[in-house]
Amino acid sequence: MTFPHDIPSETNGENSRESLLRQIPSVDSLLSRAALCRLEARLGRPTLLAVTRDVLQSLRARIATGHPLTVPSDEALEGEIIAVARARAESSLVPVINASGVILHTNLGRAPLARECIEHLAEVATQYSNLEYDLELGTRGDRDSHTDRLFAQLLGAERTLVVNNNAAAILLALNSLAEGGEVIVSRGELIEIGGSFRIPDICAKSGAILREVGTTNRTRLADYAAAISERTRLLMRVHASNFRMVGFTEKPRLDEMVELGRQRSLLVLEDLGSGCLADIALLGLEDEPPVALSLKAGVDVVTFSGDKLLGGPQAGILTGKSEPLARIRKNPLFRALRVDKLTIAALEATVGLYLRGNLSAVPALGMIYARKEEIGRRAALLARRIAAVPGFRAELEDGESVIGGGSTPGQSLPTQLIAITQANRSATELEALLRANRPPIISRVERDRVLLDLRTVFEGQEDEVVQAHERLGLTEERSKAMP
Repeated sequence: MTFPHDIPSETNGENSRESLLRQIPSVDSLLSRAALCRLEARLGRPTLLAVTRDVLQSLRARIATGHPLTVPSDEALEGEIIAVARARAESSLVPVINASGVILHTNLGRAPLARECIEHLAEVATQYSNLEYDLELGTRGDRDSHTDRLFAQLLGAERTLVVNNNAAAILLALNSLAEGGEVIVSRGELIEIGGSFRIPDICAKSGAILREVGTTNRTRLADYAAAISERTRLLMRVHASNFRMVGFTEKPRLDEMVELGRQRSLLVLEDLGSGCLADIALLGLEDEPPVALSLKAGVDVVTFSGDKLLGGPQAGILTGKSEPLARIRKNPLFRALRVDKLTIAALEATVGLYLRGNLSAVPALGMIYARKEEIGRRAALLARRIAAVPGFRAELEDGESVIGGGSTPGQSLPTQLIAITQANRSATELEALLRANRPPIISRVERDRVLLDLRTVFEGQEDEVVQAHERLGLTEERSKAMP
């Protein structure tokens, strides 16, 4: 005979789990609660219904593993549903505070746009515009005309086209000007940049045939000349971007390549990558040749990015002489790669700042030109505020910022850093907690300290940085007070 207390524990556990599952409230009963009815009016029933089902299913799964031992109250489940629903309703693309000191941080969206860009973009986006309408003639116009005139004024370019990024610009140029023919490139310029973007691969996709000349470290003009044949269509020069070679190196001057092209009736294409339009050589950054100098040297087509040193939206810009640009414009691929009115509006506003000489209004340039002393004054004030938070220590030290985005590798800008430590937390833990802040604060870690570089932190964001540390300090105090 078996007495009740002799029932195996597994059976008792199974009965307990079944009992808990029966106590879970229905979806309808939860959705009828006042707070969830109000939330439903904002988010819609399908969204809230899916969240409620997911929360209850998660509860069932936890009960199946033996936890929890009791079913949460309806109020607790309501709170969990509200929290999950709000989290899902939030945009996944959010602003962050970039305290890393990397100005053109590819993972953080590269160049932030100027206020003037946003104002012009909003004005154009919320109304109809003359994107492809000639107001003077009252006929269909050309969307290229808006950026065409600006780059003509700024660079003296005969023609300019805009596509969605610089990789697209190179692909389009090679396909339009060299499909089925050969493109001569120095072996030392066959680089790979971010996202596994390789010059040989993009050349192959374009339908052009790559002809390598020279050696990795030395390529002479004679190497280009010897490789020219009846199949040659282009002489191509590629800016090394995030790659540098030092020591025993050699390459022909740009004007020499242009002259060779003219002698052999060949076009010269140059990819400048970062798109430097301003003079940053004054800062000692001499490895980014300005676009205007390439055009002045007679290069037929120059390609570069819009969201790097130019400081505008993501775009690939092709500028240069009318004849090759007209051929590129007729390529059916151009329509597939062209940009929309929003990119044109942002680019137009950015270039307008250059034309007016208001370079400080371009955020990326303002950060590049910011002096160490100016950054140091801001850093000293912020360091004192963070050090006033219990448990934190903040000290100033000299450091370096970088431009990033593949620009000026091996070169840096002097800055003042804030080195932060917190009692009972490692630098890795503190960095992760700052990254989890809303808005997230992106820093860097060195020698078990969190480093903040205010070169890339906008004025007015310091308050949020302090508040984030205050919240972390309060959390630490509460954890100490717990028994």
